Amino acid sequence: MQLREIECRSILTRSGIPGVDYALNPYVGCAHACVYCYATFMKRFTGHDEEWGTFVDVRVNAAEVLARQVRRARPGPVLLASVTDAYQPLEEQYGITRACLRVLTGTGLPVSILTKSGLVQRDLDVIRQLSQVDVGFTITTLDEGLRRLFEPGAVPVARRLEAMAALASAGVEVWAFCGPLLPGLSDGEEQLSALLAAVKQAGARRILVDSLNLRGASWGRVRGLLQAHYPHLVELYRSLAVDRGPYHEALLERARRIAGRYGLACEG
Repeated sequence: MQLREIECRSILTRSGIPGVDYALNPYVGCAHACVYCYATFMKRFTGHDEEWGTFVDVRVNAAEVLARQVRRARPGPVLLASVTDAYQPLEEQYGITRACLRVLTGTGLPVSILTKSGLVQRDLDVIRQLSQVDVGFTITTLDEGLRRLFEPGAVPVARRLEAMAALASAGVEVWAFCGPLLPGLSDGEEQLSALLAAVKQAGARRILVDSLNLRGASWGRVRGLLQAHYPHLVELYRSLAVDRGPYHEALLERARRIAGRYGLACEG
């Protein structure tokens, strides 16, 4: 892992994500190295030659810059984070995300956190000081074998569910991002039912579901993994890389039906 400490001039950026006004990314790059990661397009803005998932830049002055920016920011929801994971392993050492959350506690801005890490549980004391907050956990499968292949740098799913349950017990709104679900691997009736039962038990009341987006650089990485471990699925994924529309709609219909059994609100 290539580590670099940098200073930023801006940390709170306008977002085009529906329902999100601002994105806050304390790090550039991500050590979780998820094979399907869509954020690889960010590499062209980083000055790095290394493969995505093998470098992280730490924005060491993020909290200081944020404190200046929020004084001029219009009210609106803030997402941590959109093109990195704010709780990737380096956060345990640097505490950049925690420092940014402390700045946000005095602003009244709604905050949404999305992570694949259980480290967010560490910051429960700060999170509870935010006037409006929710915490989402990305969980694409309960199969640890699949998790190790597709999300090699992320923590085990059991740790995410443990942190979700701890935050829910403390009164924090938690939810699950079940995406991307993996065609032929984690999107079946049985797998999806077990996944939604687990997040419901951990305290989630709603889920967001997405299908695998294979546009851009992610297709090459996913194809390589499939050729090595699941060669029988290569042609299926190739067809979805061309047009995932019909599959996507069928997946959402299946997810909504199963979510209804568990009393979970389900968005696509």
